[in-house]
Amino acid sequence: MVHICSSENVACLKSYFHLEFSQIRIFVSNDSRKESTAGEIVNLMSADAQRFNDVTNFIHLLWSCPLQIALAIAFLWIELGPSVLAGLLVMVLMVPINGWLATKSRGFQMENMKFKDKRMKIVNDILNGIKVILKYYAWESSFEAQVQEIREQELKEVWKFAYLSSVSTFIFSCAPAIVSLATFAVFVSVSPNNILNAEKAFTSISLFNILRFPLAMLPQLISIMVQVLELIHSDQMLSSLPELGAAVSMTDGTYAWERDTEPVLKNVSLDIKPGRLVAVVGAVGSGKTSLISALLGELHSLKGCINIKGSVAFVPQQAWIQNATLKDNVLFGSDVNEERYRSVVEGCALGPDLDLLPGRDQTEIGEKGINLSGGQKQRVSLARAVYSSADVYLLDDPLSAVDSHVGKHLFERVIGPKGLLKDKTRILVTHGISFLPYVDEIVVLVNGVVSEVGSYDGLRASKGAFSEFLETYGKDESSNANANKGLSPIQHVHFLMSFKYSTTDFIAGVHFCMHQDCFIYIFFVFSVSLRKNSSVRSKKDSGDKKGQRLIEKEAMETGRVKFSVYLQYLRSMGWCLVTWSFLFYFIQNVAIIGQNLWLSDWTDDSVEYFNITYPNHIRDTRIGVFGALGVAQGFLVFLGTILLADGSISASRTLHTSLLSNILKVPMVFFDTTPSGRIVNRFAKDIFTVDEMIPMSFRSWILCLLGVLGTLFVICLATPIFTAVVVPMAVIYYFVQRFYVATSRQLRRLDSVSRSPIYSHFGETVSGLSVIRAYGHQQRFLKQNEDTIDQNLKSVYPWIVSNRWLAMRLESLGNLVVFFSALFAVISRGSLNSGLVGLSISYALNVTQTLNWLVRMTSELETNIVAVERVREYAEITNEAPWITANRPPDDWPTGGNIHFENYKVRYRPELELILHGITCDIQSTEKIGIVGRTGAGKSSLTNCLFRIIEASEGQILVDGIDISTLGLHDLRSRLTIIPQDPVLFSGTLRMNLDPFEKSSDEEIWTVLELAHLKDYVRGLPTGLQHEVSEGGENLSVGQRQLVCLARALLRKSRILILDEATAAVDLETDDLIQNTIRTEFSHCTVLTIAHRLNTILDSSRVMVLDSGKIVEFDSPSVLLNNKQGHFYAMAKDAGIRGGETSKPTNISTDL
Repeated sequence: MVHICSSENVACLKSYFHLEFSQIRIFVSNDSRKESTAGEIVNLMSADAQRFNDVTNFIHLLWSCPLQIALAIAFLWIELGPSVLAGLLVMVLMVPINGWLATKSRGFQMENMKFKDKRMKIVNDILNGIKVILKYYAWESSFEAQVQEIREQELKEVWKFAYLSSVSTFIFSCAPAIVSLATFAVFVSVSPNNILNAEKAFTSISLFNILRFPLAMLPQLISIMVQVLELIHSDQMLSSLPELGAAVSMTDGTYAWERDTEPVLKNVSLDIKPGRLVAVVGAVGSGKTSLISALLGELHSLKGCINIKGSVAFVPQQAWIQNATLKDNVLFGSDVNEERYRSVVEGCALGPDLDLLPGRDQTEIGEKGINLSGGQKQRVSLARAVYSSADVYLLDDPLSAVDSHVGKHLFERVIGPKGLLKDKTRILVTHGISFLPYVDEIVVLVNGVVSEVGSYDGLRASKGAFSEFLETYGKDESSNANANKGLSPIQHVHFLMSFKYSTTDFIAGVHFCMHQDCFIYIFFVFSVSLRKNSSVRSKKDSGDKKGQRLIEKEAMETGRVKFSVYLQYLRSMGWCLVTWSFLFYFIQNVAIIGQNLWLSDWTDDSVEYFNITYPNHIRDTRIGVFGALGVAQGFLVFLGTILLADGSISASRTLHTSLLSNILKVPMVFFDTTPSGRIVNRFAKDIFTVDEMIPMSFRSWILCLLGVLGTLFVICLATPIFTAVVVPMAVIYYFVQRFYVATSRQLRRLDSVSRSPIYSHFGETVSGLSVIRAYGHQQRFLKQNEDTIDQNLKSVYPWIVSNRWLAMRLESLGNLVVFFSALFAVISRGSLNSGLVGLSISYALNVTQTLNWLVRMTSELETNIVAVERVREYAEITNEAPWITANRPPDDWPTGGNIHFENYKVRYRPELELILHGITCDIQSTEKIGIVGRTGAGKSSLTNCLFRIIEASEGQILVDGIDISTLGLHDLRSRLTIIPQDPVLFSGTLRMNLDPFEKSSDEEIWTVLELAHLKDYVRGLPTGLQHEVSEGGENLSVGQRQLVCLARALLRKSRILILDEATAAVDLETDDLIQNTIRTEFSHCTVLTIAHRLNTILDSSRVMVLDSGKIVEFDSPSVLLNNKQGHFYAMAKDAGIRGGETSKPTNISTDL
């Protein structure tokens, strides 16, 4: 029953705590979440949950240890009388020592946990940013140094804890010897008639051996309980964080992201009637996203209340995509309705994308949507909201990430007055002014305050801030629309194409004209051209429509752990430390046997001095040697434990360093196909096992092995005939152990592998928390979490049961040892010394426990060493090219910024087809090149090749005459600059996010902040440059994050700049300022712009048009627009740009 109860306890507790942490993370408020980062929770879910697991194994010792001690003392009283009180006094004196050790242990453990949390926080940041920032900016070494610095502090606390444990081990190793010494010394000293005979001595020794286990286990138990109490405190801190209130009304609302911080919204009052479309506009940082977050209940309410009638759907500014099929991402847990699903897919312009995907809507989407473009991710996110059929839609600028013509399609078919959501209440944050005439109401935000509310016409007539804004950016819209009245749909199209309009303006004209047929005609043209371009690929992929596995199942070793894994761990520890440690433990075991042989010889005195006064000098010698051997055991164990602690810390340092160093050097494709949960699992659970579990298992295994060998030696010494039984019993023992260890080892591997999905699901849940809560799907995600834990428990529970299976067989085997040693002692009673017989039997009684622990420790060691195997797996993944090579470029390279592609071919992996087919071109110094092409044309691949994210299959790239394939990656990447589409920030100070290597002065940083239009904002922060950026940059708006990325680029002063649609998330005014900054500050640079909107590259020197990995056109925009048979002309025609237009309009802009 005890076995069953303990098994159930472990399973239930493990499940409970995983669920508890997930619930905490899903339900607590936004400001509370900032107090506990994803790294801290991952720690709680991995290493710390394991401690709860451990304590349930030992929980019964809380009552059984005191019971065993009480019974042993009672029997000792019967044997030795009041003398046993001396031993009891020694045990009582140890209680305060134990209390002091526990207090110190608690302090070290608390510090250790803090450093673990900080380390995991940075590791999470690294994994989130490695694809976008770390590799492009060559910042890996800076973040590696940060992690290593925290790791050293963590290991320092582990070292202190290990040394304190060594002191504890010394005290409790001495305890049985000191207790028995005090008892025997008092016994023989109080009366000359008290002579220690074999009967009293070995009965007492057996009882002292019974005391040895509870006394040895108590410090471990206290240590584990200390850790668990600290964890319960951490858990209570998380559990006590305030939960979200019911968000139900909004009147005079003042809201802040965190308690005791400046409010981001002040005295906001809104009254939105059902079925209306309300636009929210304003500059970067004005509070648009904060308003949406407040409506979702994500902000801390200082005053006011919110009321939302009915269900809510939310589309965030940065799309959140699950690692699931595209269809599952759209359905998001809802029942399938094929008709509604098809209309949503069509409305969200996903039809052409499905033709491009290998498995259509059954294609697996990787973590964070890695195999979708930014626009595709946003459309899937919008489709999810539309399919949910909610009552209220909160749309946080979903149209900024998509091409302008697609944006207008989405507005017309989904969001606008005639779209799928026409009868729903919609709040649309937008930076595009072309949509504003068609909304029912406009809310203008300025610095967190509602400055104006009204209709489009009303606000224009009021001549306020909004009117001035429109005058600046949209003064020609109305006149153009009026001039177009009366034209037929087809005439209207041709009329528009004769004007100097960007893509978005063109479709805006269609809306002003209000010709529905015209709109359909235009999108028919666009759709046909897209399908025509993708027809070849569609046919080629038509045979594979069942979906593709992007994320493969995690590899798992089978069979015995390779001996090389043990050798690697021992090498990491240091052979010298391992050898000396083993030697000290061996000598300690010799001292134990010597002490017991001395006691055996001592008992013979009872025969020799029978009825004779026992000489004092012999008594003192007996007591002195017995005590000296007892204290020697303690010192030897102390030295062995200290050396082993030093070795294990050295191994932990070496293994973590090799894992971190290698993970930062693996190619990008590894991160594309490996869920972050698997990597986190290595850094959390596996490193915890290396730090704490393996050293304990290794030490216990050595002690148990030496204990069993010592026991067999003593029994064979006393009764040589016992050797005949040892061989068959060893064979039985071997088979039992072999069967158990093989099973246990594989179950532990299954446990490790099935644990990764828990972390992956958790990480995914945390990143999409606002979406999950908005849709009210917390319980569904908790159920998914529960299911992944159940999968994990399928391997945990059988492992516990296998332990019980082993215990039963080993206890039977141990009883046989006792039986045969007693039997042979009785058979040979005429020829045996009574002292040796007593010693033999007392050892035999102890062998059951020792044997049990030896097999369990052998298994524990082998199953724990799997962590080293798993760490080694990721530490040996093939690296990308070296960071630094012997061929280093000049310090001022590149001086000109000339780029030459020569027959450049590339493929993602050797077994895949080429994605770039023989690119050959010359880009001159300071040229501004626009790169355009349909989805999948190879735009991003081309820029990735410049950074050698993907290596060449053939050909070369020369930058200022130097072949980039001959350079180290850091030498190359640190001289180029990219401003990515997704603005990624890291936890830490604002200054660290701009300059992690601290190479720039504060003056330089303030200069670039001014150029990036962030100086006033940062100056207004209480801590300025030391402002703490939260996880993922959550305490900055998306627009502000993009401006920080611009400041980063300005600080690097590179001669080559790559822009990946870097101004999609900022308002019109800021966009204009950024474009001017780029034109002036990067005028001396070669600039490559990946354009999702043609109007952003019309002022380029030349435009490169890519199609299916080939350059199909490469010339100035004016030349390309005059070539009516060309690809660019067709794209410009789709976008409403007339031939001959060569510069971006300055008087009108409709995109951010």
